[in-house]
Amino acid sequence: MSALDKMWVSFAGIAFLLLAMGLIYVSRYKLTNGILKFIFALVAYILLVLGFIITAFTVFSGPTGGA
Repeated sequence: MSALDKMWVSFAGIAFLLLAMGLIYVSRYKLTNGILKFIFALVAYILLVLGFIITAFTVFSGPTGGA
């Protein structure tokens, strides 16, 4: 994977983490409907796990070696 591709993948991981943060906030403090709260929280935690996996992949895959 090239350095530019790794950059875009890392941006996706960061976006997933930011979306998860926003959805968790909304589900805890802004929603009152129980089913909607559960759906928002479920999507948020899925995005949180995906964001972690993408970030861990980006960090631990090492440098690309290109100059």
